Amino acid sequence: MKTHTKHSKSNKKQYHIRNWKSYNQALVERGSLTFWMNKEALETWFNTERTGKRGKPIVYGAVAIQTVLTLQSLFHLPLRQTEGLLNSVFRLSGISLISPDYSTVSKRGETLSVDLARRASSKKAKHIVIDSTGVKVFGEGEWKVRQHGKSKRRTWIKVHLGIDEETGEITVAKITANSSHDSEALPELLHAIPDDLKQVSGDGAYDTRDCYQAIEAKHAYAAIPPQSNAKIWRHGNSSAPPHVRDQNLRRIRKVGRKRWKKDVGYHRRSLAETGMFRFKTIFGDRVSARKFAGQAAQLLIRCRMLNQMLDLGMPDSYVVA
Repeated sequence: MKTHTKHSKSNKKQYHIRNWKSYNQALVERGSLTFWMNKEALETWFNTERTGKRGKPIVYGAVAIQTVLTLQSLFHLPLRQTEGLLNSVFRLSGISLISPDYSTVSKRGETLSVDLARRASSKKAKHIVIDSTGVKVFGEGEWKVRQHGKSKRRTWIKVHLGIDEETGEITVAKITANSSHDSEALPELLHAIPDDLKQVSGDGAYDTRDCYQAIEAKHAYAAIPPQSNAKIWRHGNSSAPPHVRDQNLRRIRKVGRKRWKKDVGYHRRSLAETGMFRFKTIFGDRVSARKFAGQAAQLLIRCRMLNQMLDLGMPDSYVVA
């Protein structure tokens, strides 16, 4: 049995992992080429569909482009080196395939449709936790920005994730420009979730009318802490039903913010922060594609990979008394 300890203040909780042996094997399997390049992928490597349009036909299927981008993110390689890695694997394995060249992958990646590889949904309503993080993209160097200020070139983009509170699976993801506010992304995130929802948890950035309306449309409870200076939106003398935000605010005023968070399970939102931590720890905090569409594809592929790693195995931990 292994112990995982959070190294900071002495009052931080300590955890034991029950399933260390299987989880350790799952960590090993994350680097397995046979896991990321299965037989089905190799059988659909080349494109067999004909569009009937003029011009050069598409040689490689979408699975080939996705495989190259997956290996690029997994091993932190430029596209040229990823092409070389894949071709060497084919030669050593005696497989009569060839990797798409780096230029083809770069162009095709901008139009690639990425599925998040979600597991089959249960009929049970989900508790979704929402959060976002910034990822650095191609742009000016840090020194130039400090000395001369930033130009109009985009240097950051945002990754918005909706994570299943029970399983840790990334249910939905959206990539936006850095200028986009978190609350602007939430309605579209929820609209893309086909499952029934029982609760949506997010931080104070989502304390807007549009977010509450989007959550209400999914018939879910909004566990969003109102701002510290929040005012009641719909007073008691109104003929309309009580607003969930006002109910939360009144409850916070009565029992305190800490107790309210515990009562509604708001602290489960930390799973979103854990998901972001895994996202950046495994794949880094930047992408290499030059155009926004390609950057979005790279990030969505990383989300897909996290879900696939989840299938390999996750730690089953408990707090040490």
